[in-house]
Amino acid sequence: MSQQRTIRLSVQQHTSTVYVLGTEISIDIHGSAPKDATSFDVRGTPGVDVYIVHNPQVAKVPTCVPRWPLDAGVEVVVTMKALSDAVNDNKVRISYYGQDGGPPMHRAMLCLTCVDISLDADTTRSGAVKRKTADKREWTWGPDGEGAILLVNCDRDDPKSSDMDNMDFCVRSYADLRDMSCMILRTQGPDAIFDDHKLVLHVSVSDADKVGVFHARGDDVPHQYEHVLGSDELSYIVDRSSGQEEDTFYVEGLAFPDADFSGLVSFHVTLLDVPVENLPETPIFTDTVVFHMAPWIMTPNTQRPLEVFVCSVSDNADFVEAVSELARKAHCKLTICPEAENRNDRWIQDEMEFGYVQAPHKTFPVVFDSPRDGKLQDFPFKSILGPDFGYVTREPYNETVSSLDSFGNLEVSPPVTVKGKEYPLGRILIGSSFPRVGGRRMTKAVRDFLCAQKVQPPIELYVDWLCVGHVDEFLNFVPAPGRQGFRLLLASPGACYRLFREKQEEGYGEARLFEELETVTTTTIDEILANETLRRENDYVQVNMIVLGKHLGIPKPFGPMVDGRCCLEENVRSLLEPLGLTCTFINDFFTYHTLLGEVHCGTNVRRKPFSFKWWNMIP
Repeated sequence: MSQQRTIRLSVQQHTSTVYVLGTEISIDIHGSAPKDATSFDVRGTPGVDVYIVHNPQVAKVPTCVPRWPLDAGVEVVVTMKALSDAVNDNKVRISYYGQDGGPPMHRAMLCLTCVDISLDADTTRSGAVKRKTADKREWTWGPDGEGAILLVNCDRDDPKSSDMDNMDFCVRSYADLRDMSCMILRTQGPDAIFDDHKLVLHVSVSDADKVGVFHARGDDVPHQYEHVLGSDELSYIVDRSSGQEEDTFYVEGLAFPDADFSGLVSFHVTLLDVPVENLPETPIFTDTVVFHMAPWIMTPNTQRPLEVFVCSVSDNADFVEAVSELARKAHCKLTICPEAENRNDRWIQDEMEFGYVQAPHKTFPVVFDSPRDGKLQDFPFKSILGPDFGYVTREPYNETVSSLDSFGNLEVSPPVTVKGKEYPLGRILIGSSFPRVGGRRMTKAVRDFLCAQKVQPPIELYVDWLCVGHVDEFLNFVPAPGRQGFRLLLASPGACYRLFREKQEEGYGEARLFEELETVTTTTIDEILANETLRRENDYVQVNMIVLGKHLGIPKPFGPMVDGRCCLEENVRSLLEPLGLTCTFINDFFTYHTLLGEVHCGTNVRRKPFSFKWWNMIP
C-alpha cells in the first residue's frame, strides 16, 4: 500500500509541497471550502493524475465527471509518474461552486514538485543492489522471499588489529568493506528541494547496538568511510551535493540472533520539511529497508572436509602422525595446534565448533568458542580469528559450566525430512538430562543462541547417564549412497555382545582383548561374557570417530584376535566398507581413551558450507 499524506489548501494563497514518487497525496477539500460552497471540480496539469474517491469501498473514479458534491464522503487523491524539471512545475486547481451552479466562488491552488527518494539494498538476494519500489518493510523466508541480508562482521581482516572488525568505528581495508552489505540512498529531482529540506537516515534505539553504518565520502579509500549510525548514533543528516543522485552506505552486523534479538533490523530515510519560523520539522516521506542478520550455521559430516585441526602434546606424536596421514588421503589442509598454544590441553573438539555465515555477496567460516574454557581457551580467538574467519562465543550468566557445555556435546545432522517438514540444513543435536532437579544441561546462553539461529532447530538428547555426557560418544553420521545420502551410526554394546557370543560359539572364547598393549591387563571373550558387572555398566563400545569424506579415522579397539585379525575391526569394516567408506583404525588408547576421550574428541574439522542458501528455507 502506498504511503499517503494529507495536504490542506488555502483560497487566500497558493500551497506548495513536495510529492515523492510512489506515494499519494490526499487533498483536504473541506478545510479550504467557502462557507456556502456545495460542489467542486478539480483539474491538474498534464504531469498530475487526479482521482476522486466518493466511497472508500468503490474503485477510484477519474475526474471526467465535471463537478462533485462537497460532502464528507468525497476525497481527492493526487499521484504523479514523472520527476519535476523545476520547483512547482506541476499544479492542481480546486474550484468551489455555490448552490446556484454559477461561476466558481473561490479557487485553491496546489503547486507540486515531484522527486524520487529510495533507500535500497539487495532485497532480491541476487548479490546486487537494485531499485525496488515495492514495500521493503517486510522480510520473508523461502525461495520466493524477499529482504536484504546482513553479515555479522566478526572476522579480523587487519593483522594489526587486536579485536574483531565490528568492534571499532572504522573501515580498515577493502577486505573489511566486502564483509558489509551495501545500502544506497537514491535521490532525484530539483536540487533546490533538497537544499530546503532535510534528508535523515535513522535507526531505532533497539536496533542501534546491532549494526554499524559507514558513509562513503570523498575518494573511494577505506579511511574516508565515515561511521554515521550505530551504537550511540541514531540519526544522520545526509548532505546531498548538487546533482548527486546516489549516496552509498555500508552496513555491518554487530550481533547474531539471540533470545532477545530476532535478527531483523530496519533502516529508515525521512525527508523533513524545514519551516522558516521556529516550528517543528515535519516528515514528508519515509522509506524503510529491512535486513536479517545471517545466522551461524553448522556443517555435518556429510559436507566435504576442508581443514583438520589437532593438538600436539608431549605424548601424542604417533596420533598426530596418523591424523596427518588421514588428512593427506582426504586432501585436507592440516593445522596442528602446538603445545605452546594448547598448554597440554588436547581436547580441541570440546573447545570449539566450526560453522559459517552467508549472504548473497559473501560467505566465510566462523568458529564458535565454547564456554568450556580449558587451557585451549585462547586458541580460537588468538589463532583462528583472522581474515575472512570469524569468531563468536557465549558466556553463561549466573550458571555453572559443566561437561555438557563442551562442544563434543554439539553435533548436527545432515539434511532431513521429518513428518513432511523439511530441514534442508539439518538439525542440531545437543546432549541434555531428563527434566529433573540436579541433572546436567548445556547452559542457557548456548542453548538460546543455537535456537535463535532458526535454520537448524536443536534437538536435546538424553546423555546425562554418561560420565562425560557428550552426544559424540554414541552417535555419528557418515556419508553413504542412497536417497538420504547418509547413515546414522549408533553405539550398541548389545551388538558387541552378540559378536562376542558368536565368536565364542565358533571356538574363540579364549581370544584376548588388548594383547597388543604391553601394560594393559588382557581379558578373554569368555571372561567378558561372564562379567555381569560389565554387562550392567553396558558402556563398552563407542562410535566416536573423525569423518573426512569417505575416509574414517576410528579408535583402534584392540579387540580379540581371530585368525590373526581383530574381530571388532573386521565387523566394523563389514558394515561400513560396503557403503564406499575406508576405515583407518588409529591407536589413541593411552593418549585419549584412558583419559575418557577418543579420536573425535582430539580432532576438529572445518567443512564446506551447504550449497543450499539458508534464506530459501521456511523455518
